[in-house]
Amino acid sequence: MRIVVTRRISEAALVELRALGEVWVSEADRPLEPEELGKAVAGADAVVSMLHDRIDASVAEAAGPQLRIVANVAVGYDNIDVPALAERGVHVTNTPGVLTDATADLAFGLLLALTRRIAEGDRLLRARQPWSFHLGFMLGSGLQGKTMGIVGAGQIGRAVGRRAEAFGMRVVYSGRSDPKEELLRTADVVSLHCPLTPETRHLIDADALATMKHTAFLINTTRGPVVDESALADALLANEIAGAGLDVFEHEPEVEPRLLELDNVVLTPHLGSATVETRTEMALLAARNVEAVLTGGEPVNPVHS
Repeated sequence: MRIVVTRRISEAALVELRALGEVWVSEADRPLEPEELGKAVAGADAVVSMLHDRIDASVAEAAGPQLRIVANVAVGYDNIDVPALAERGVHVTNTPGVLTDATADLAFGLLLALTRRIAEGDRLLRARQPWSFHLGFMLGSGLQGKTMGIVGAGQIGRAVGRRAEAFGMRVVYSGRSDPKEELLRTADVVSLHCPLTPETRHLIDADALATMKHTAFLINTTRGPVVDESALADALLANEIAGAGLDVFEHEPEVEPRLLELDNVVLTPHLGSATVETRTEMALLAARNVEAVLTGGEPVNPVHS
């Protein structure tokens, strides 16, 4: 059997995959272009994909009729046309659960860096700007007694909620497809944890931002297009909200240029699951899904159309 891995993963996962058959791993340190991806998957029985790989009917066609599984090394699977693959009898799997704590930690790290001006202070010192301590210097915002509004009450959203409660915050949740106006109106922090679907694309738009408190902060560690990035820049420049922490971007890896100039914005390059332990477990889980299907069993983490 032939297994295609579209970008390098942990060696532990590759060892498990090699026990099943021939493994081809892309050596390109970048996403494969569509034409490259089509050529790479030719003859594959299994494809281990990344969130930047668009896997649709054309890719399945390029792979051939023997393709049995696409194992996405991510929780989200908006990059995969699940119905098109299901029509061809191809299993689609993801890697839920194992990245919950790492992503929740990163979301809270963004919040602390933003509200306590950690990243801003770091930039000031590295620029060798003069400073001296006084009681009004670089004042931030405390979290105790504030309200955390969480959009999307799945595993990661709940994990962020537990962390917020440990910091003395009040936590409220709303459904992933339509954040309640009351949540946006009353929350001191709005943290996004909903999957990207047609309904959630630009869920946070100009109207949603205008509804938020002018002292509120927005955190996004889910998918970039959930936020209208241009509208967010407009809102920040107009002081409609107090700041934003973003780990994901609407046109990733590009970032709305105006956000790069703002001190009340903290940006990280999609690091939500980026711990050695988590990324290893994600790859191992994808390998186990491949193993289950190629040995005649059911996938561990099936995605249904």
